[in-house]
Amino acid sequence: MDSGIGLLPAAAAVRRLRPDADLLLSNDPDGMPWGPRTPEDLTERALAVALAAAEHGPRALIVACNTATVHALPALRAALEPGIPVIGTVPAIKPAAAGGGKVAIWATPATTGSPYQRGLIRDFADGAEVTEVPCPGLADAVEHADGDAVDRAVAAAAALTPADVRAVVLGCTHYELVEERILAALAERRPAGLPPIVFHGSADAVAAQALRRIGAEPAPGADPTGSLSVLLSGRPGRLPATALGYAEGRILGATAPAH
Repeated sequence: MDSGIGLLPAAAAVRRLRPDADLLLSNDPDGMPWGPRTPEDLTERALAVALAAAEHGPRALIVACNTATVHALPALRAALEPGIPVIGTVPAIKPAAAGGGKVAIWATPATTGSPYQRGLIRDFADGAEVTEVPCPGLADAVEHADGDAVDRAVAAAAALTPADVRAVVLGCTHYELVEERILAALAERRPAGLPPIVFHGSADAVAAQALRRIGAEPAPGADPTGSLSVLLSGRPGRLPATALGYAEGRILGATAPAH
């Protein structure tokens, strides 16, 4: 679940690990974007999206949205667990900081500087020098596949990122869809002779955790028989056309028809 197509990276990661898994994508075109909403309003929207998915009896629910995880995860777990395990999406600060040096966290303005993210930095940065980089407008530009707006937002965030940063944490699931454009913008400002920047997204780790929670082993070689279903603010629908502009969306779009 997510407000929009930010759920594509996690869903595609599950598809790669278990091609036979039936996937239900539940998002909220009527209520997006979630980022500018108050925590209470965002939680209300997230609960509606989650409960619509829960009616279909999933074995697990991935909250494929950092902002929703920050503000709504306790309410989602209270509503659905223990019957449906709920897996949140947390910025990968711990693995990014493991190598020391400078680390940047790109996130939405709603997540940047939040007590939640500051707590993760306090608990897991392990002495690394962390820069929080707000990225206003980037998630919305990715959602609408607006290439020019993506480039402007990426350039603005790159200007706030230390040029000699060692690792970058993508703290919004939408950003993983434009990782190459982010990398290119940072490379333009990078001093010569430094090693390539290491990127840390969340999709692969979240997908693996979801399989662990339901006791399913990864089986990337399984027959690709899994179905794909989509809910749009609770209504049955299809992947939006913008999703197919990204590699992750095309992976999912090529899946078997919904059961």
